[in-house]
Amino acid sequence: MGNVREQARWTRARLGRGGPAVDLLTARFDRHEYAPHAHDEFTVGVTVGGLEVIAYRGGRIHSGPGSIVVLEPGEMHTGGPAAPDGYAYRALYADPALLTDGTLGRGLPHFPEAVLDDPELATALRRAHTDLSARPDPLEAESRLPWLLTALARRHSTSRASDDTVPGAGRIALAVRDRLADELLAPPSLAALAGDLGLSRYQLLRAFRTTMGVPPYAWLAQYRVTRARALLEAGARPAEVAGLVGFADQAHLTRWFRRVLGVTPAAYRNSVQDSAR
Repeated sequence: MGNVREQARWTRARLGRGGPAVDLLTARFDRHEYAPHAHDEFTVGVTVGGLEVIAYRGGRIHSGPGSIVVLEPGEMHTGGPAAPDGYAYRALYADPALLTDGTLGRGLPHFPEAVLDDPELATALRRAHTDLSARPDPLEAESRLPWLLTALARRHSTSRASDDTVPGAGRIALAVRDRLADELLAPPSLAALAGDLGLSRYQLLRAFRTTMGVPPYAWLAQYRVTRARALLEAGARPAEVAGLVGFADQAHLTRWFRRVLGVTPAAYRNSVQDSAR
């Protein structure tokens, strides 16, 4: 087979605890060509290497590094290499409802162009895909993917953006913050919280991000780090602390602890224990 590299890995992320699934595909192909097929969902991909050619809507489209590809539900398409070194991409398969939140009009968003040049959104989609493929955390998936898919529909489909004003945004954000803090070991889904408040999930995300400056999963991770600090200062071990504050494991705690405080939990614990002595 020489240096042929044919790799495909699927990850399933849930949008909130007990919520619907979004499938994430990470693929690298030198030769593989897809037979004509269609999906029930929107296929949203970012090409990360090489060049791909796709038969779509009676023509052939090409996608290179940094391009976003959007294939609509029910549309037959293929996919294959258009360059000697093949192609690599990240894709997610999104229920159509995820692209209608935050837009006006009935029916599915329509994307006149299948290949989109939007470097900022492409980078954000790729980063979210990479992070969630490594650790498909339900609150993180629900905080990031619907927000990005709404942005995609608002920027590039024929759907018009809905009014972004959320009355009482500050009050809404504080109510969501308090629920997340109270239930940090098993946080409720944003869809459930939005339903309780009579909002769409997009409105809830907008109110929270506008007020708090970060999406809900990032706020909760920082809150968990604050709780972890107190436990480490009291002498608890990092592996024990991770579970007590709701992180999946010690590596998850360590990653966020370093992001927020610049040191590992173990180094922090050792320094505060030393100073106490």
